[in-house]
Amino acid sequence: MSDYYSPVAEFYDLVARTHGEGELKLRERLRLLDPAGGPVLDIGAGTGRTTLAVAETVPDVEILAVEPAPAMRAMLMNMVVRDPALSRRVTVIAEPVENLTLPERLGAVIAYGVLGHLDFEARQRLWRSLLPRLSSGAPIFVELLPIEKPMQLPTLPLASATIGRRSYTATLDGEPGEGDIMRLTSTWVTTGGPSPPQTIRNTSIWHTFGLDDLARETGLRAERLSQQAGVLYV
Repeated sequence: MSDYYSPVAEFYDLVARTHGEGELKLRERLRLLDPAGGPVLDIGAGTGRTTLAVAETVPDVEILAVEPAPAMRAMLMNMVVRDPALSRRVTVIAEPVENLTLPERLGAVIAYGVLGHLDFEARQRLWRSLLPRLSSGAPIFVELLPIEKPMQLPTLPLASATIGRRSYTATLDGEPGEGDIMRLTSTWVTTGGPSPPQTIRNTSIWHTFGLDDLARETGLRAERLSQQAGVLYV
């Protein structure tokens, strides 16, 4: 999977702060999780927002935080090493999940904002690896873009924030590609303070499908938690 995130890693948490409903729903459901079910696997842990959600809501559970993108992983590691409690519980992993020797049991899987970067065959390989390891009742939490088929996506607001003297605004647009692919472009404009204005554009590939498609792929039941977040379970 290509590294679509390092070029804009410094802005990532601004998006998460603006669009936080999925994280709130995740925290609500994590409070019901049995820590005896096994480690929680956080695929595409990013800067650590979902890892922190697990740590703060499920006492004592071990967390395997997988993040291949170097810039994102640096921020994740910084968060972990600054907190002794996290350092005891969180293992930060650079390799893609398909290259790992996973534990025999997993208490939950989190795949927020990552599955759309995998095509159908890659997702099938992932399910073959994960599903036999899920403890009884273990959930798979997912977050997807609310785009289930390729389409022309008009320019939409993505984030807006002021940090110190600098203001940050971001937009997202997209266009259909071949098959189930969308080409998504985020544009970040930074202004203010002693530095000149800056514009960064970042394009990524996203395979379009919905929560019901994942339920059919896995044979699990699906429940929608928000516009973009859902959970799969037996």
